[in-house]
Amino acid sequence: MKNVMIALCALLISYSASAQYDPAFRFGIKAGANLSNINGSNDLTLAPGGDAFNFKDNSDRSLGFAGGVFFRFGKTFYIQPELLLSQKGGRFNVYKDGLTNSQGKVDVRFSNFDLPVLFGFRVARFFRVNVGPMASLRLSGNGKIGDSFDDFTGDNSDVMFRNRLAYGYQAGVGFDFGRLSLDVRYEGNFTEIVKVNFNNATTASQFGKKGNLFQATLGYAIF
Repeated sequence: MKNVMIALCALLISYSASAQYDPAFRFGIKAGANLSNINGSNDLTLAPGGDAFNFKDNSDRSLGFAGGVFFRFGKTFYIQPELLLSQKGGRFNVYKDGLTNSQGKVDVRFSNFDLPVLFGFRVARFFRVNVGPMASLRLSGNGKIGDSFDDFTGDNSDVMFRNRLAYGYQAGVGFDFGRLSLDVRYEGNFTEIVKVNFNNATTASQFGKKGNLFQATLGYAIF
């Protein structure tokens, strides 16, 4: 019984110290999940007389990992830059002449290095709102878009990523519990991310697709 009381007292002291933690500078780690999607024009038609493709069911979202480090400067008003590894993508079907590709639902995934810079305001001791710009560098992709076109074109499609470096924004809310924090955000892109060539022709048509996601992360301030 004595040991139990000692343990409870230690937990209470630790929690009390954490609850009083409110410095003007924080550095910590964070990790969580993305629910992402790729939206945009749903039709792609090549040169006059060429093939026509349609993209449907693109409301389904892909689950991916997000994690990295954050810095926070300030208390009531603050700036919070972050360095994150982030998995993004989306799920949709590709149709031609009413037929869908043999791959079924195309699960497109990218691995990105993200740099959001958020400007925030603390409404209460535990509640924050923030918004800011973001740059996202694509590190790799799983190639599923190209596979889906190859079903119809016989390996004649050449899927390219229109911009390796994309720009967007993040906006959301956060909750602080001592050193622990919870952030929930929406992310949108200003930059289209996909370009499709057929037979490597320079006159190939393009279709515009932009990414968006919902993100939830848990953070811990090391100091």
